[in-house]
Amino acid sequence: MAQIKNEQQYKAMMDRIDALFFETDENTPGDDPRLLELDILSALVEEYEKEHYPILPPTLTETMAERINEAGMTQKEAASLLGMSAPRLCAILGGKVQPTFEQARTIASRLHIDPAIILA
Repeated sequence: MAQIKNEQQYKAMMDRIDALFFETDENTPGDDPRLLELDILSALVEEYEKEHYPILPPTLTETMAERINEAGMTQKEAASLLGMSAPRLCAILGGKVQPTFEQARTIASRLHIDPAIILA
């Protein structure tokens, strides 16, 4: 199968995808050549982006900070919710220490964080 070999080809394909996107809509027949071209180019771009622009899963510290912020809690309030000292939470959020297994379970359940993120 063909593949994108460099950034110049990637940009050219992205420009073509943008053009095709605006040339087609939900009323475009399924057998329209533009839709086929759009599908092929999209698949090529997706493969290129997986290799050159991977999206990494969020870290525990990023996810915890986001959840604490979303809840409008201070770190002291979050520490209390999680049953740990504020300095311990600060160390976890700073990436200096990892939570213990019990702390990880509490973090997962009380902040509604996927355990896979905590164990990563």
